[in-house]
Amino acid sequence: MTADQTPFISYNPADPSDIVTEVPAPGASRAVASVERARAAQPGWLLTGAAARSSALSAVATAVEAAAEELAALAVREVGKPLAEARAEVARTAAIWRYYAQAPYEPSGAVHETAGGPGLLLTRRRPHGAAGLITPWNFPFAIPSWKAAPALAAGNTVVLKPAPEATACAGRLAELVQQALPADVFTVVPGGATEGNAVLSAADVVSFTGSTAVGGAVVRAATARGIPVQAETGGLNAAIVLPDADIERAAAHIAAAVAGYAGQKCTATSRVIAVGGALGPLREALAEALRTLPVGDPADPATVCGPLVSARARDRFEEALGGAAVLAAGTAPEGPGWYAAPTVVEKVPTGHRLLTEEVFAPVAALVPADDLPHAVRISNAVPYGLVTSVHTAGLEAALHGLDRLDTGMIRVNAPSTGVDFHLPFGGTKASGHGPREQGRAALDFYTSSRTYTLAP
Repeated sequence: MTADQTPFISYNPADPSDIVTEVPAPGASRAVASVERARAAQPGWLLTGAAARSSALSAVATAVEAAAEELAALAVREVGKPLAEARAEVARTAAIWRYYAQAPYEPSGAVHETAGGPGLLLTRRRPHGAAGLITPWNFPFAIPSWKAAPALAAGNTVVLKPAPEATACAGRLAELVQQALPADVFTVVPGGATEGNAVLSAADVVSFTGSTAVGGAVVRAATARGIPVQAETGGLNAAIVLPDADIERAAAHIAAAVAGYAGQKCTATSRVIAVGGALGPLREALAEALRTLPVGDPADPATVCGPLVSARARDRFEEALGGAAVLAAGTAPEGPGWYAAPTVVEKVPTGHRLLTEEVFAPVAALVPADDLPHAVRISNAVPYGLVTSVHTAGLEAALHGLDRLDTGMIRVNAPSTGVDFHLPFGGTKASGHGPREQGRAALDFYTSSRTYTLAP
């Protein structure tokens, strides 16, 4: 093993003595070579035609379904995802590939009338070439899929650089995808920042999901190269609860959105804004919901909150609690895993990191608001704008929130977590840059529009 092949080691968060995989990093030159091979394969992939691309993506969906239990178990072991959530993610992954399998048949342009005289004016969308995808560990199958499937459907080839913590999941997904595709159409480059920067330096279009700081650097680098870039980054999501809401139901939704998968979702609830008289009842209901929420071994089908992904993540969680009063906390199991007790705090000082930063852990701050306009101002007064949930029985209040909340997604009487893959996904402000992901919007991002004039 050479010096530039320092291995990346993936550990089981529930049992750090269990090494899931150990993979030598390929280094920058090999990462760039992967992109170059993908670019060389792209014209042939496009020329296979809509039927071939559709059939290939359908075959991937079938392969994912056939390996569903294996993939779910791998997600449990490598990234600590609770089994029920892991199974749901694998099912969604298959559905994503099947959804985009129909996309090659979508119209790729339009015919327009000329301003005067005979002829034809056409618009047509064409793929960019080799797509570089840089993905996080928390949805190790779904996020690579919701980036790769539309890119491939549109005729691009793909080079995936997954987070080191999800190396084994990415490798297994690649094996399933590559069985259905020609050589070099879908490639995984393991590694870290070196490999990610190399992919960024060579790809024709880049899609990134990860931290806000790294996302900003990706956007700047891609913009300097003049290539299309999309970055989905952090969230500091609020749940607004009005006095007329079903408090018990809202508390159950919020507890699950705070602690599900140990809060390791960009859509997790980080702030709970109680409006007027909702504060007292919600305070009690939320504390009870959190105390009874199942925390433990992610391999247990009943578990909702498993371990954090690393020792450093647990340290950040513990540091974030400083200076706040704990309202309620679950019980973290004893043992070797990187577990944290789901926690709701109150009386949080202005400027506290829980109110200004994404902690990515099972913790939320309970904040009072005088009325709905005040709650909206609190919700909007952060650098992020990914998703807000509003809990109310009144349509007027819901519409007020829909009109004034500065977030990319708004969910009424539902948890902040949860994604409809056939609709656009993304945030405002520091939560996202560039066009939306998922749904038909993704096809626009992975293509560019050409205008043709055909004169007689």
